[in-house]
Amino acid sequence: MKANVGHSVADDAKTAGIQAAAMATEGLDGIKLAFVYASVAYDINEMLAGVKEQLPEVPLIGNTSFTGVVCGDGFISGDSGFVGILALADADAVVGVSGLPRGASARQTGQDVAFQAMTKANRNAPPDYFYMVASPGEEEEYLKGITSVIGRVPMFGGSAADNAIAGEWSLYTGDRVFPDGVAVAFFYTDKPMKNLFTGAYRETADVGLITKVDGKRTLMEINGIPAVEQYAKWVDVDPDSLAGGNLLVATITSPLGVKDRLGDLIAIRHPMNGNEDGSMAIGANLAEKTAVIRMEATVDELIASASETLVALQEGLPGPAAAYHLVHCGGRRAGVGERIDEVVDAVKAVAGDVPFMMEFTFGEYGYEDDGNNTTGGLMLSYTAISK
Repeated sequence: MKANVGHSVADDAKTAGIQAAAMATEGLDGIKLAFVYASVAYDINEMLAGVKEQLPEVPLIGNTSFTGVVCGDGFISGDSGFVGILALADADAVVGVSGLPRGASARQTGQDVAFQAMTKANRNAPPDYFYMVASPGEEEEYLKGITSVIGRVPMFGGSAADNAIAGEWSLYTGDRVFPDGVAVAFFYTDKPMKNLFTGAYRETADVGLITKVDGKRTLMEINGIPAVEQYAKWVDVDPDSLAGGNLLVATITSPLGVKDRLGDLIAIRHPMNGNEDGSMAIGANLAEKTAVIRMEATVDELIASASETLVALQEGLPGPAAAYHLVHCGGRRAGVGERIDEVVDAVKAVAGDVPFMMEFTFGEYGYEDDGNNTTGGLMLSYTAISK
């Protein structure tokens, strides 16, 4: 496997697509897939038209990214827009890409997209691993649909994002663009993939029982009292200070976490909004009668974790990496703020000569050891694809 990266901040969306794709193809033959991440400021159809001029037969998959992307050339962002591409080439690999807008249900759409991806790859068996992108909101259901078709196959990916949590995001493949749905890339290859999925937060002693959930993503009560009230007691603040979007900002450095059944992974749950009834809107699914833990990390630690996680990923690789695909939560990016260059410099130093692309998402996907594939927020999903 070989890889290369391209990017552009051209004012014109199609020109940006052409420039980024031309840069990404330099020195590569037999490109099998291009990950494409772009700004909501661009006309995405025009941007993709430019990419396809340079990569006419190459499957494309990607989404809009929060504020920018990061690669070896730095933090790529512009007032008019941005696009970053990670291209993968391998003589023997087969990649099947499919994307669908949400149909009658998210789970059924996940099933349909899995069957289509196998058909695109001319295969009737599960892939060796897969990448997924979905719209924020029903990621778990899309994943369940895919899993019902292919079983437990390692995965990585993240949710589409915009710049203001305004629902302006898009996800796309080479033949369609849509705001609500799911897309996958199924990899059939002997080149291993290694994923490291972490929040890189510390557990605190604040633990509570989820006693009431409305639907799947509204946390009504912890320990029998309104969720915002319980959280406010833990952090010793006035509950009114956590109203509305104030809760989202306050919890970037102190979110909630849920442990998997083996205790190997803590999936982060980001409170998104403090509601008038004291409940919390949460960025991922929750279940009653399970424990929720208050987690902590300083901004300094959020910055350090971006490179430390890559170091940890490298330690577990079966061989040299051809590329790093780095999914970094958009909320963490917001918490880092003007210090983004510290993240960039540290990640570049660890990546060395290996091409990489970092996107900023509104949901992250990965797995840990024997655990199931899962989703979270405020997390890092770092993936290495071997040479």
